[in-house]
Amino acid sequence: MEISVKIELTDDQALVLSDWMSRVMHRAEFSAIVDDRAVWSALLKINGTLETQLSSIFDSSYADQLAAARQRLISELGEFGEQ
Repeated sequence: MEISVKIELTDDQALVLSDWMSRVMHRAEFSAIVDDRAVWSALLKINGTLETQLSSIFDSSYADQLAAARQRLISELGEFGEQ
């Protein structure tokens, strides 16, 4: 029996995650930490889904939208992740 898992993200979360995945997934450093080749199946599925669902990645104001989304998410986190 196969189970389907649904993950809901806000627009801001989806936009920031999509940008991050596009930037890091093909770096050698990232590939080195993915120590299970099967995990790539899920990563590629997530990345592909984000890219096809987010029309804003083709918008001329993409950089501004991304920056605004990042700021909103960071402000929601409070001090979490600060060093």
